[in-house]
Amino acid sequence: MRKSHPLRRAVLVGAATVSGIVLLLSLKPPTDPASASASGLPPQQSAAAQAPQGGSGAQRTGTQDITGDAVRTPYGSVQVRLTVSDGRIVQATAVQAPQGGTSGQKTQLAVPRLNQAAVAAQSADIDTVSGATYTSNGYKQSLQSALDKMKASGGSSGSPDSGAAQARTLTGKAVRTPYGPVQVRITVSGGRITKAEAVQAPQGGTSGQKTQLAVPRLNQAAVAAGSADIDVVSGATYTSNGYKQSLQSALDQAGG
Repeated sequence: MRKSHPLRRAVLVGAATVSGIVLLLSLKPPTDPASASASGLPPQQSAAAQAPQGGSGAQRTGTQDITGDAVRTPYGSVQVRLTVSDGRIVQATAVQAPQGGTSGQKTQLAVPRLNQAAVAAQSADIDTVSGATYTSNGYKQSLQSALDKMKASGGSSGSPDSGAAQARTLTGKAVRTPYGPVQVRITVSGGRITKAEAVQAPQGGTSGQKTQLAVPRLNQAAVAAGSADIDVVSGATYTSNGYKQSLQSALDQAGG
């Protein structure tokens, strides 16, 4: 009996060892999830998630700023900067213009109109602002030099010509106000308003002064908004409301 006891003990120990090994093997996962749990995504998906960042950067490179030459006038230099996207002018800014006294007043009057005209015309063939001839001419020269640089850099200048063939001019109805009728004409190209102007507006005395104040702002707002949902100019409520009504009637003709 004493001789068989150690043998039986060895058998029991061996059986326990085998059982333990089998149990450990059954608990071990078939793959190691450590790397997946650390990243949250497989390597292929992580790389794909970064791709849109590169794509959005490529889109931004399609927009560029081009600054024209500084043109001297008797009252100061004029220099124009264009923002160009997909071969079209999307913004025009005067980075230099005459300042101080009467010259500054004329700049405040003329430059917003010239900026708007440059975007609408897509060229330097724009009207001179009355009372600001030197500033207007300097603006147009600097604008043309910026356009020349745009062509040289490969920016398309032919797109405005092709778009011109599809442009339509629509005149809204004349809207009566207590101070005179207001009537708006718009140019529409590619489904967008590219130019807005008042062909009728109150004139003479205080009414004329309000027209000079309000109409350029309303024209600019109409082009920017692409609709008649624009703000009333403070101090020119009747003219503004008449403008908006006539603008809406023109848009109705365009189907917008």
